[in-house]
Amino acid sequence: SIIQKSLMSSGLKSPPESLSDLGAIESLRVPGKEEFRELREQPSDPQAEQELINSIEQVYFSTDSFDIVKYELEKLPPVLNLQELEEYRDKLKQQQAAVSKKVADLILEKQPAYVKELERVTSLQTGLQLAAVICTNGRRHLNIAKEGFTQASLGLLANQRKRQLLIGLLKSLRTIKTLQRTDVRLSEMLEEEDYPGAIQLCLECQKAASNIKIEQLDVALSKICKNFDINHYTKVQQAYRLLGKTQTAMDQLHMHFTQAIHNTVFQVVLGYVELCSGNTDTKFQKLQYKDLCTHVTPDSYIPCLADLCKALWEVMLSYYRTMEWHEKHDNEDTTSASEGSNIGTEETNFDRGYIKKKLEHGLTRIWQDVQLKVKTYLLGTDLSIFKYDDFIFVLDIISRLMQVGEEFCGSKSEVLQESIRKQSVNYFKNYHRTRLDELRMFLENETWELCPVKSNFSILQLHEFKFMEQSRSPSVSPSKQPASTSSKTVTLFEQYCSDGNPFEIQANHKDEETEDVLASNGYESDEQEKSAYQEYDSDSDVPEELKRDYVDEQTGDAPVKSVSRETLKSRKKSDYSLNKVNAPILTNTTLNVIRLVGKYMQMMNILKPIAFDVIHFMSQLFDYYLYAIYTFFGRNDSLESTGLGLSSSRLRTTLNRIQESLIDMEVSADPTATLTAAEERKEKVPSPHLSHLVVLTSGDTLYGLAERVVATESLVFLAEQFEFLQPHLDAVMPAVKKPFLQQFYSQTVSTASELRKPIYWIVAGKAIDYEQMLLLMANVKWDVKEIMSQHNIYVDALLKEFEQFNRRLNEVSKRVRIPLPVSNILWEHCIRLANRTIVEGYANVKKCSNEGRALMQLDFQQFLMKLEKLTDIRPIPDKEFVETYIKAYYLTENDMERWIKEHREYSTKQLTNLVNVCLGSHINKKARQKLLAAIDDIDRPKR
Repeated sequence: SIIQKSLMSSGLKSPPESLSDLGAIESLRVPGKEEFRELREQPSDPQAEQELINSIEQVYFSTDSFDIVKYELEKLPPVLNLQELEEYRDKLKQQQAAVSKKVADLILEKQPAYVKELERVTSLQTGLQLAAVICTNGRRHLNIAKEGFTQASLGLLANQRKRQLLIGLLKSLRTIKTLQRTDVRLSEMLEEEDYPGAIQLCLECQKAASNIKIEQLDVALSKICKNFDINHYTKVQQAYRLLGKTQTAMDQLHMHFTQAIHNTVFQVVLGYVELCSGNTDTKFQKLQYKDLCTHVTPDSYIPCLADLCKALWEVMLSYYRTMEWHEKHDNEDTTSASEGSNIGTEETNFDRGYIKKKLEHGLTRIWQDVQLKVKTYLLGTDLSIFKYDDFIFVLDIISRLMQVGEEFCGSKSEVLQESIRKQSVNYFKNYHRTRLDELRMFLENETWELCPVKSNFSILQLHEFKFMEQSRSPSVSPSKQPASTSSKTVTLFEQYCSDGNPFEIQANHKDEETEDVLASNGYESDEQEKSAYQEYDSDSDVPEELKRDYVDEQTGDAPVKSVSRETLKSRKKSDYSLNKVNAPILTNTTLNVIRLVGKYMQMMNILKPIAFDVIHFMSQLFDYYLYAIYTFFGRNDSLESTGLGLSSSRLRTTLNRIQESLIDMEVSADPTATLTAAEERKEKVPSPHLSHLVVLTSGDTLYGLAERVVATESLVFLAEQFEFLQPHLDAVMPAVKKPFLQQFYSQTVSTASELRKPIYWIVAGKAIDYEQMLLLMANVKWDVKEIMSQHNIYVDALLKEFEQFNRRLNEVSKRVRIPLPVSNILWEHCIRLANRTIVEGYANVKKCSNEGRALMQLDFQQFLMKLEKLTDIRPIPDKEFVETYIKAYYLTENDMERWIKEHREYSTKQLTNLVNVCLGSHINKKARQKLLAAIDDIDRPKR
């Protein structure tokens, strides 16, 4: 019982599952050596032992703690039988023995592994103790080294600095001592009447003193290149003026600025290279700047570029302030000269003109040096390794630098533009190719479910389009955008003249606002969802906003002047959008494409020289999305055979252009293809395939109408967003490339809504059983002898099909809002196909009397009367197509010939039947042959 209780407490569920895992057994008494020996020596029958173990009650293996003695006592019968008790006791003993033997066998089996594992644990413990001792000793030695080496190193550096200062001081003291001794020596030479020697000594002293003054002035002049100080620069200029060397000072100043640019960029890049290399190896200091730039790591590339531009900004700002100083003092000197004497004015004016020209020429020279240094840095690293956001950040820094250059000297930064344009186009080309492949993957996995967004959704709410709301200069950091916009544009030099830097990297440059575009379950509130599904049974129940939505949506395709309350009430059954919030219809893929467009526009906005390339890639995103929608839902070889003109020539041209320029129709690459052909294939994307999860063959769902609506209307929505962005794109597009943009909008974007007709025609062609109607019409007897007052049953069958279509349309509208233009197109297609089927049925008639023709008119009028109660479309599509065909039965021979030539919308079969069956009774054979020949003449150009 002890072993059974131990097994029970170990969590074993059943004997077969539990006995094989002894690792979790706790508080199990391990048998001694004698017990092991006795258990091993007992004769064993494995099958019998297993049966004994299996016979143990399940409660003994339960994890719940319970009292075994109490459990067994409660099982005893009211009347005890000694023999039965002894038998039950023997049974429990046998079970205990079997379990004990099984446990002993398992323990003996696992004992070698246990011993081996115990040795490994002991060895590991010893190793850990040794490692602890090593770490302790290492830390102690490191602490000693830190105290000794660091302090000693700092002391050495301090002493070296003092040594350099003292050497300079010693040199100056020696010069002063020499000059002092010269005075004594000069007196001695005069006493000795050595006048030539005294004069020579005096000239040498003057030359030495002058050299010392020029040296110190030159050092002082060089200091203003990085940190312009107006008081310091004023003193230096006054000193040079006293020496009469103002032109020399200006020449030296430009040399110092050039040297400052070189030293600045080298030190900035060197600092990052040494920092990232983890050592202070002097080999980097010996490298050329061009080679040094190749050692900048990707992680430090952007901070290094920002610091590089910040340092160059300081140099350029110092030059800008230097020019300001000279302009101000030139004006003061001119004013004082006009009031005083003209002595020396010509020389002063000459110096002033020289300085002005030198400074103006220096603007372009310094900016060229800055461009070359930054260009060298950019070429040192392949920018394609960066993620999109990092690459955009690099572009933003360079764009700001180019704005600085334009304000600095009026330059268009040709050197930087060409360099960054090449890298940007290459980067963006690869980025765009990856995004196209991702778009294909998204489209192929898209199930065309509605992405619930709020009714007030706008693309400007997305992070990618925040730059459009800010309405800032593309090259000015958002953090530095002035709070209020003044009429006068403030330059960067004016804005940051005294403080700050346009290249400061903000710690958090992302927008603080979070996107709030998604709606809950497609509704913006529970109350809105509840009210959206209520029925409107009275005039007062019709909300004003739904009236506006009704009018607005109808103006999309079929403008109306006004809609009355009665009209709105009567049309609520066919307006399948009244029971949904008027939110945009789009999918997750549509949202991804819109976000991509936003990212593309960010790049174009930052770097306008690549605007054409970016817009071209944006057009490919729209082209591929449009082509995918057509391929998934609109491609049907029988479309054009209907003669309904479902696909306009403009749409067919657009689809052909996309297929030829963007779609890779080949399954695998041809090894014999030329290099040019291979490159062209790299520019293309394989045609997408519809996900197998999208079912378009079920009649219950109107052949995937919900998916078709979501897909098609999401394309229309995407086209609307492109229309919204057109003014912005037009503003940045180069003038010579604007025809491309206009062509894209007129021939591609505007055709998005035209895809509705071929896509919904496929649903209309299957939603109604037109073949069954033809069979029912074929069974009608049209050569009746009396006027009939009852219409034929095929009319009722057709109307039932339309009623079922209406019910299914309502069911679909519960899943997705069906806009009014969509429902109108669906009804128009169905009615048009039904009317043409009616004409085809009439054309199959073999015999027909005048009373039969009257019956045709009765059937059609009955159909129209009932149909007008189901739909709001007025006029009924192709109504005249049927009525004109029926009335043609009454025409004379001469009128019929003219009628045939005027009505080419009917097929040859329909016209031939009209001549043979309906007119055959009152015209002769010759006249009939003449009419058939006229039909053949009409049909000949079609063949």
